[in-house]
Amino acid sequence: MTTAYDVPPSLLIERLKDRLQKEGKIKPPEWAPFARTGVHTEKAPVQPDWWYRRVAAVLRKVYLHGPVGTSRLAAEFGGRRDDGSAPYHPRKGSRSIAREAMQQLESLGLLSKTEKKGRSISAQGRKLLDSLSHEILLELAKTNPELAKYAGGA
Repeated sequence: MTTAYDVPPSLLIERLKDRLQKEGKIKPPEWAPFARTGVHTEKAPVQPDWWYRRVAAVLRKVYLHGPVGTSRLAAEFGGRRDDGSAPYHPRKGSRSIAREAMQQLESLGLLSKTEKKGRSISAQGRKLLDSLSHEILLELAKTNPELAKYAGGA
């Protein structure tokens, strides 16, 4: 059984982003074009589809580390703050973005609330990520024959 642990994160997030964008059930909030992703960034993201990519990354993070809350997710998406001549210090990302992304994924049924622990991946979300991971592994096995043994008889 192929899981999200078995494939490169960038391929999985891109494939998941395309799936979520194509379904059309996830919409960026009206403030998304202007929002910075955290206090460590100077400007808003320049990619027009950054919201879908972030939602896909949030789903993958909850799959790997769940149950997880907004504060922990904000820390996962944080970075280094440039304070000029002062040393760099780690800063959290935006909790609002993490919360909104998790609420949208929960409304699709891909996440579920866990009592006092945040949100965890639902069976439907796990199935989606595992099936996309399996597709990616099959494609990687075509170009790299050594991965064929992990693709499960493909």
